Amino acid sequence: GDVYKRQFMWVADLQNGNYRNPVLYADYSDPDAIRVGEDYFMIASSFSNSPALPVLHSKDLVNWKVINYCLKHVPEFRYNNPLHGCGVWAPSIRYHEGTYYVCFPMPDEGIYMTTTKDPWGEWSKPVNIRPGAGWIDPCPFWDDDGKAYLVAGVAKSRIGYKSVLHIVRMQPDGMGIFGDEVKIFDGNENDQITIEGPKMYKRNGYYYVFAPAGGVKTGWQTVLRSKNPFGPYEYKVVLRQGDSPVNGPHQGAWVDTVTGEDWFLHFQDVYAAGRITHLQPMHWENDWPIIGVNKEGNDYGEPVMEYRKPDIGKTESELEDKSKYPVCEPDTTDEFDSDALMLQWQWNANYDDSWFDTKTDVYGNKAEDGSYIKLNAVPTTPLRPVGDYRNLLLQKWPAPEFTCVTKMSFNGLVDGDYAGMISLGVDYAALGVAKKNGSYFLRTVNGKQNFDCESVYTQEIVDEKPIEADRFADDTKTVYLRYTVKRTGATETKEMALSVKNVPVEEASLEISFDGKAYENAVSYTAKAGRWVGVKNGMFVSHDNTVKNEENGFATVDYIRYSESVSYTHLRAH
Repeated sequence: GDVYKRQFMWVADLQNGNYRNPVLYADYSDPDAIRVGEDYFMIASSFSNSPALPVLHSKDLVNWKVINYCLKHVPEFRYNNPLHGCGVWAPSIRYHEGTYYVCFPMPDEGIYMTTTKDPWGEWSKPVNIRPGAGWIDPCPFWDDDGKAYLVAGVAKSRIGYKSVLHIVRMQPDGMGIFGDEVKIFDGNENDQITIEGPKMYKRNGYYYVFAPAGGVKTGWQTVLRSKNPFGPYEYKVVLRQGDSPVNGPHQGAWVDTVTGEDWFLHFQDVYAAGRITHLQPMHWENDWPIIGVNKEGNDYGEPVMEYRKPDIGKTESELEDKSKYPVCEPDTTDEFDSDALMLQWQWNANYDDSWFDTKTDVYGNKAEDGSYIKLNAVPTTPLRPVGDYRNLLLQKWPAPEFTCVTKMSFNGLVDGDYAGMISLGVDYAALGVAKKNGSYFLRTVNGKQNFDCESVYTQEIVDEKPIEADRFADDTKTVYLRYTVKRTGATETKEMALSVKNVPVEEASLEISFDGKAYENAVSYTAKAGRWVGVKNGMFVSHDNTVKNEENGFATVDYIRYSESVSYTHLRAH
């Protein structure tokens, strides 16, 4: 591809000593984080996408990059199909005696542990340390006396009740639990309904369990404390929305700096864009934490929208070294000129390496240093909706508004293939080119997912128009697919009988161009989040397996390029 200057989609670092929230305008939900030396590592839920369980790295808690995934695939065979909302739920990360531990729940399968000595390297094959459905949000804890514990919540959809936290003894190597679990808190008995996401710490002789309550979109952050890991625990609400625009400031991680400051990372559910990550200052009063900033007379904090950056113990001149302390964000644009797939991409289900080849030219032939990715058509059965194609290659929305253009070539399509782009939530749309009996058609799909007992039932409307032969006469059959997300307004909605104000309303539009200049608006719709995930967008090539061919089809992609929507740049000024 020609030279393209990458644009920032969402810069949290204001580069004047302050940062703005959210620090990540992207769906890194249920974040947990730790500091090891001068490095911060954060992980997040990934549900049924693979690779699974992203690992992000930062030097200052404000500028983050995805550096790895703990899991190439979601454990268990059934995740070879997309199981929206199942899979890897809220994980936790801890560092103990030279080893990084990531403990993650799969609400139907159990509680798993994976470890590494090097967060950039291979993670161990996950071990199911508590098989069975129902437990979620586990967090391991090692005490000063060498004893280890695991604290966890429960999922009503899997076990029949909610709002209860348990603790159980854990083997010091993290590879098993033993003894009976002890119920340490029941949010049904007080005003802490839906308490979940527990994270355990120790300070000044107190054991603390940080746990959000009140529901994802409407809740607050609660902290429990006791002198004994098994309780009894007293509790206190330490962070509320208050007068801030941050609804449901929810589960996250307490981290400190080398200079002794305390900070808290948490998420906010903004509907279609998913659960985005905020950073709050934190301080202590009477051995209770206060997260955010407390107003006169309040013994809890409220979220900040702008604040000074954490003091990481570096001088002004040291911080000017941008190779060590970059202003950055997770990647979006991809020119497909690297050997491996870039780390912003996840597939809709457990993937197979045969689905793609990164070293090709526009015709899909092997190239020494290709700047294309070849996406091979993956067979699909006739009743499978587009939202359930395994090989949707997806990434998260990176900003409140943006545009991206994907340049694809369809000369490799065979009869029965359909290739293009998708915007995937519970409401979704796809736009692309289908080949049938040697002719090409512009195919749009509008889908709606409905969930019943965790199974998805999808309605789809498919529309097809023939593409005139002269528009598609060149030998590469190149098209440009443009995806635009625009914020069209805000609404108020009810969750658990509580009101949520200023809910963003976003319109997603998918357009196609045969010359890279004139676009046709093929489909637009109001975006809606997926099952526990924000909207993702990306591309695919599928093959209707009732159509038999001598060879398999493919498409090649030259690039996907993100740019900021013009209407949103005014936010830069603030």
